[in-house]
Amino acid sequence: MTDRTGGFCVTWNAEHDARGPLEVVCDESGSDGENLTRGNTDVFAHGSVSLPVKLAAAYVQEVRDRIRSPATEYKAGHLLREKHRDVLEWLLSPSGPIDGHAHVHLTEKAYFVVHRTVDLLLGDGTEALVLYREDRPVVGAERWRDFLDAANRLLRVRLNGAADDAVDGFFRTVDVLRSAGPRTDVLERLAAARPRADAYRARLLEGPPLIPVLNPLLPAVVHTVAHWSAGGRAVRVVHDRQNMLTEQRIAWIEEQAVRAGVGFDGMELVQARWDPRIQLADFLAGIARKIASDVLGGHVDPVLVALLRPYVGRTSVWGDERSWAVLSPGPVDGVAPAVSADVNFAV
Repeated sequence: MTDRTGGFCVTWNAEHDARGPLEVVCDESGSDGENLTRGNTDVFAHGSVSLPVKLAAAYVQEVRDRIRSPATEYKAGHLLREKHRDVLEWLLSPSGPIDGHAHVHLTEKAYFVVHRTVDLLLGDGTEALVLYREDRPVVGAERWRDFLDAANRLLRVRLNGAADDAVDGFFRTVDVLRSAGPRTDVLERLAAARPRADAYRARLLEGPPLIPVLNPLLPAVVHTVAHWSAGGRAVRVVHDRQNMLTEQRIAWIEEQAVRAGVGFDGMELVQARWDPRIQLADFLAGIARKIASDVLGGHVDPVLVALLRPYVGRTSVWGDERSWAVLSPGPVDGVAPAVSADVNFAV
């Protein structure tokens, strides 16, 4: 690959470092902790790039030269400003710097909560898509919002109030939805799953689980590794520092990769300012989160969506059918399975 950036020519063979693991550099956008239904964002995005450090540095410098902001560290928000639209389109374009060398895994937070809840209580996360697409449209927006909030509270590790209140509140919303004329029997089966909910909350009293059920970052990393290893190469991840990525959780990621037959060669945590590739991953994650959130809300910019679509992971965790039809990089045939919510213990 030959590219001209910042007035000089950079040549890079796409099979760089082919003798060893493929190094993939990641960052995320849209983290709200365990508050997935009332947080600041409705989409979580995990961006990744695979580029040499020097080439990434040249691209980041090109962004700085084009935008000319006095900011010390550039973020996706700089590129999302209307006055910098040309820089944004250049970054994502087929002739741009990251084409063919970047990927973003999207998570629709509301659906993620529903999937986690259904998977935990029924032992089958695939039923979440039925509930989300068949029953959600007919039970009423306000009732559905109450159900989402109650499900989020049920699954939270840290609660303000008694655990029994969270369980009682959740099943009250289930009963309300059952009386609203749902199309399927998923809510009926959820209503009968109180023992599993009680057992889940009881186990949390013994201590926080290794893998928080409501955290989208860890399964997103698993999906990202699977994407980049599709060609048969092992993947070594370099990730922006995150408190969530402890040694024990990185070991869990490796375990999930082994189960899926995916080559995972470890993870290194670095500070974003020391690696320009993380800045590029941050750009992609923040841009993708904003565009996907707009599409979810019914605001479609056809140019930006068309530019983003090739980067979107086919295994993104997304339940809303209308918006996924717009964002999906391929034929729409449902969504990928997420890692089971029951990853810490049986209930």
